[in-house]
Amino acid sequence: MGTADGSGGGSPRGPLYPQLSLVALASTPGATTPPPRSLHLAAVMPDLPFLPFCAFLGSLGLGCMAFVSVWCQHWRGGFAWDGSARMFNWHPVLMVTGMVVLYGAAALVYRLPPTWRGPKLPWKMLHSTLALIAFILAVLGLVAVFNFHNASGTPNMYSLHSWLGLGTILLFSCQWVAGFSAFLLPYAPIWLRALYKPIHIFFGSTILMLSMASCVSGINEKLFFSLKNGTASVPYKLLPPEAVFANILGLLIILFGVLVLCALAKPSWKRPGADSLDTHQPLLGAEH
Repeated sequence: MGTADGSGGGSPRGPLYPQLSLVALASTPGATTPPPRSLHLAAVMPDLPFLPFCAFLGSLGLGCMAFVSVWCQHWRGGFAWDGSARMFNWHPVLMVTGMVVLYGAAALVYRLPPTWRGPKLPWKMLHSTLALIAFILAVLGLVAVFNFHNASGTPNMYSLHSWLGLGTILLFSCQWVAGFSAFLLPYAPIWLRALYKPIHIFFGSTILMLSMASCVSGINEKLFFSLKNGTASVPYKLLPPEAVFANILGLLIILFGVLVLCALAKPSWKRPGADSLDTHQPLLGAEH
């Protein structure tokens, strides 16, 4: 699964150090302990309302999906499932939709205020389902590109983009299986859940960063191949409209991913409570 944040509880959330500031803490007589790292982050990051931010992020994700679809439809000839170049066009669409947009949505499930109270099992199921759909789309994207390469006689797995992309999907599959086993099955012991939880969160963010890198490198690689000197009416170096459009797509993907990572790092948007029921209850057994 993605960046499962197991922290949470049913009690209303209060602000961290409500009456203190970094200046006040630093000037307190006899204060020898520096303020916690989360307080530093809270002071640096702007205090934005989550729901408008989330709505903007959703619009940005839809924009990424629209841009990659228009690129492949308008400039690359559309879509098919027949081993042709039009079959390849499914590859960027499925990867951006699955490994960036849906994966980012799965990561942000635990930042939604309704997840801070009540039973967590429905949100666990939503988180894992979104991640599973993202993984299925990524696998279909791999099928599309491998079938195209095999039909056209193009070698597989020779570029840095292909290595990075396949490695990201393999890491994602391990992350999903480990998260499902640890947090949704009633067999993992408490100590194992507590041990694995920060690892799961860390690799969730790491996979999103790798997904962004894979998508951007893939866009660049496709533009280099498609807009070569002598084969395109306007080469890549002269920035034809397709190159401008696809470059903007890459920037939108990076912006979306960075904003998701910022939302995950913002302390005031994390679920309140340090002791999570995730770590102490089997979610398919004793959840109530």
